[in-house]
Amino acid sequence: MLDFFSQLFSYGFITRALIAGTLISLCSALLGIILVLKRFSMIGDGLSHVGFGTMAIAMALNWSPLAISIPVCIIAAFLLLRVSSSAKVKGDASIAIISSSALAIGILITSLTSGLNTDVTSFMFGSILAISRSDVILSIIVAAFVIGLFIILYNRIFMVTFDESFATASGIHSNLYNALIAVLTALTIVVGMRLMGAVMISSLLVFPALTAMRIFKSFFKVVIFAAIIAVVAFFAGITASFAWSTPAGASIVVANLSAFLICTLIGKIKK
Repeated sequence: MLDFFSQLFSYGFITRALIAGTLISLCSALLGIILVLKRFSMIGDGLSHVGFGTMAIAMALNWSPLAISIPVCIIAAFLLLRVSSSAKVKGDASIAIISSSALAIGILITSLTSGLNTDVTSFMFGSILAISRSDVILSIIVAAFVIGLFIILYNRIFMVTFDESFATASGIHSNLYNALIAVLTALTIVVGMRLMGAVMISSLLVFPALTAMRIFKSFFKVVIFAAIIAVVAFFAGITASFAWSTPAGASIVVANLSAFLICTLIGKIKK
């Protein structure tokens, strides 16, 4: 066992993936709780498709993928909030329209220019080998913002999550906090796509929150347990991926699914 882990940590790309993935998993777990409770968890799936579309277009035109994808995803996050709250096309429908359109445009432009090469497929399905030193640095910066703001603004986030009307009456600008959550979600998804891929990155937002809610009802306990589950499931997925040569993103999702099923069973036993 010791030989296995010493071999695991001897590879630079594994170390980079563990650092970046752990931080992204933590950020996703915290943001996912808010999105799930506000019944807007599909925003992760929508933004991941928008991110893939913009990255595919950027690579086809030989532009910097992150430099294009980050601002576009932030704009898309604002647009999703705006459309879902004020237009006749609401919620999941607006997400489906924006995400499927961005994905289709990205694939179409890529197929007409450079084709679906290895870089494009790594953004679609994720790859440990795709994690670079700059991705690790960017994940550290994003994690510092997400975790720091979540701790500092914990009480206000709690109020906005459960009762926007009461929060607004208390002098809290709910729309501003919703926009902040959308921006942080967009950043987390864009950075995490390199490891998990556009297809599976949204699972990091949903699974830890739902898993924690199977056992705990207190918001604080859900936050703590979701963060723990996210990190443990990520490490288990990466370890399984290294041991059995399976895709990293799929292994992490299966680890999260296993944790969800176990906690669901525990929750039923407790009841």
